Amino acid sequence: MTIQTNYILISSMDVAPEYEALFNEVYDTEHTPSLLTVPGVRSIQRFKGEPFSMAIGSGVMDKEAPAPIYTAVYEIDDPSVLTSLEWARAVEEGRWAAQVRPHTRNRHHAVYARLPKHD
Repeated sequence: MTIQTNYILISSMDVAPEYEALFNEVYDTEHTPSLLTVPGVRSIQRFKGEPFSMAIGSGVMDKEAPAPIYTAVYEIDDPSVLTSLEWARAVEEGRWAAQVRPHTRNRHHAVYARLPKHD
């Protein structure tokens, strides 16, 4: 995944297990397409955390899946996208607001700016 914008929004959350299928269906078929219509939103990639092992120092560390478990990476032109009327409309469209959002928890949102390259 090559990031093309100077800003990303990271949106992470957990979902009640009994709503996980609905969460994934609505995120993929309604929520993401709606947000991609917002001017300044360039792409959205979704991820689900997994346990893993990694070599570090002189040993191998086993790591549990992260919490929250679901993360979406939004490439955005500028943080002001997130306060636009188009964004406000898009995040309330479809089944997301009424049928999915109430069953999410441990929600985290963060914006990151690209660092300049140092030669």
